[in-house]
Amino acid sequence: MAPRIIDDPLYQLLRHEQIEEFNEQRKDLNSLDFSNCDFRGLDLRDMNADGVDFSGAYFRGADLRGINFRHTRLQGASMAAAQISGCYFPDDVSAAEIELSVTRGTRLRTDR
Repeated sequence: MAPRIIDDPLYQLLRHEQIEEFNEQRKDLNSLDFSNCDFRGLDLRDMNADGVDFSGAYFRGADLRGINFRHTRLQGASMAAAQISGCYFPDDVSAAEIELSVTRGTRLRTDR
């Protein structure tokens, strides 16, 4: 499946790297569906990722440093060449899976 770009206003804020605005507008939302969406090459540092479904998302070359992904869905996401220093990942994603995704572009496999 090709990565998709959707019309969702919150997604568009991320596409334009307006992270503070995104965090402010989504603060009362418990979940967001950004599955299979395109985040390639974006600077997403400081994004509030709680409750976001990133399953199948493309993060190739994105700057994800410091993001807390502990309460997100990452099944099938690709993080090829992404910057992930300081990130937290869900307990069901092994370090080996993360390393393979960043270095080889494989899709993350989780236990969920």
